[in-house]
Amino acid sequence: MLELLQQPTGLVIACALLGLCVGSFLNVVIHRVPKMLEQRWLAEAAYVRGEPEPEAPAFNLVKPRSRCPHCGHLIGAIENIPVVSYLFLRGRCKACKARISPRYPLVEILTALLSVAVAWQFGATLATAAALAFVWALVALTFIDLDTQLLPDDITLPLLWLGLLVNIWTTFTPLESAVVGAVAGYLVLWSVYWLFKLTTGKEGMGYGDFKLLAAIGAWLGWQVLPIVVLLSSVVGAVVGICLILFARHGRETPIPFGPYLAAAGLIALFFGADLSRQFFML
Repeated sequence: MLELLQQPTGLVIACALLGLCVGSFLNVVIHRVPKMLEQRWLAEAAYVRGEPEPEAPAFNLVKPRSRCPHCGHLIGAIENIPVVSYLFLRGRCKACKARISPRYPLVEILTALLSVAVAWQFGATLATAAALAFVWALVALTFIDLDTQLLPDDITLPLLWLGLLVNIWTTFTPLESAVVGAVAGYLVLWSVYWLFKLTTGKEGMGYGDFKLLAAIGAWLGWQVLPIVVLLSSVVGAVVGICLILFARHGRETPIPFGPYLAAAGLIALFFGADLSRQFFML
C-alpha cells in the first residue's frame, strides 16, 4: 500500500476517493455546525438570564443519524455512497421521492477535485496531508458562510493554530513568516472594518473574516496576504455588482466575504509563490 501511495497515479486515486468520503462528511459539518452553535447560544443565553437550560435531544456531528428532512426516512449506508447514491436515486429520497439538493454531490466532487490537486501539487509528502486539512476546512467554511453568513470559531481558530504548528517545520513558509502572517491577516481586515464603521456607521464584515484571513496567513505566510486580499476583493466586488444588476440583490443585503477569502486562499496555496514574486516585483 505504501509503495502504491508513493506512485503519482496511486496517490491521486487515493486522494480522489478520500476526498469523496470527506466531502460527504463535510456536508454533515456544513449542515449541523450552525445548528450546534445555535443550541449552544440558546443555552448560554438561558444561563445568563438565570433560566434552566432548554431541553433538546442530542445533536452533534454523530447523532442523530442522517434522515430525509421531508419524511424523516433514515438514510441507510447504501444511500450514503458519495455521488453514486445521488445518481442511483436520481436525486430523490428513496422513501418520499422528495428532491435532494444537488449541492450534496457538488460538495463531494469539489472536495475530491481539490484533494487531487493537492496530491498532484505536493506529491507523497507530509505537505499533502497538511494541505488536505487546509483545503477541507476552507470548503466547509465556504458553504457555511454562504448558508448562514457565519465563519465558526470552532473551525477558524483550530485552522489558525494548526497552520502555525505545521510551519514549525517550514512546511509552507518559515515559522516567522507564519506568525507575522497570522497577526497581519487579522489586523488588515480589522483595520478595514473599523475604518468603514467609523466612516459610515455600519459594519462592513464580521470578525470571522478577520480570523479566516489570519488562518490563511498562518498557513501560507504574510507574503501571500496582498494577493489574497486583492483577489478576494476584486472577485467579491464583481460578484456583488452582478447580483445587484442581474439577480435583484438588494444593496443593503449583506454578501458573505468568506467564500472569496477561501477561494483566494486556495489560489495562494497552489500559486502563491509565483504570484507573490510577481506582485513584489511590480
